[in-house]
Amino acid sequence: MEPRWLDEREERAWRGFQDMRINMTALLARRLTRKCGLSEADYSVLLHVSEAPGRRIRSRDLCRILQWDRSRLSRQITRMEGRGTIARASCDDARGFDVVLTEAGLAAVRVASRIQLEAVRHCFADLLTPEQLDMLGDITELVTKHLATEHDEVPAD
Repeated sequence: MEPRWLDEREERAWRGFQDMRINMTALLARRLTRKCGLSEADYSVLLHVSEAPGRRIRSRDLCRILQWDRSRLSRQITRMEGRGTIARASCDDARGFDVVLTEAGLAAVRVASRIQLEAVRHCFADLLTPEQLDMLGDITELVTKHLATEHDEVPAD
C-alpha cells in the first residue's frame, strides 16, 4: 500500500515541529557548551542520574531512558569519569554497573539546569499562552503514548 502524502496543514505542522525541535536543541546545546562546558549528552546523563534515587542508576536503565546502546553510554561515561562528574560503581549484576553522580557532577548539573531553564522559558514557555501550553502538553502526551504502545522498538545494542 502506498503511503498517503501529507496535506498542506499536516506538512506545515510536521515541518514546523521538526524545525522547532532542531533549532531549540541546537540553541540549548550551544548555550550549555559556551556557558558551562557541557555537551548535550553530558547534560542528559547528569540530569537523569541526578533525578535517580540516591543519585545512582543502573547503566541498563540509563540506556533505556536515553535510548542509547550500551557502547555509546560506556564511551560517554568514560569521558565523564575523566572529568570527575560521574563514577561507575559495582552492582549486583556483573554484566552491568551503576552510574553515580559525584559532587562535581551535582554542581555541574545545577549550573546547567539553570542555563537550560532560562533558555526554555525565554524561547518556549513565555511565548505560549496557557491554552497553547495545555494543548501542546496534550499533543505530546498523545504522541508519546502512541509511540510507547504501538512502536515499542528497543534500540539495538
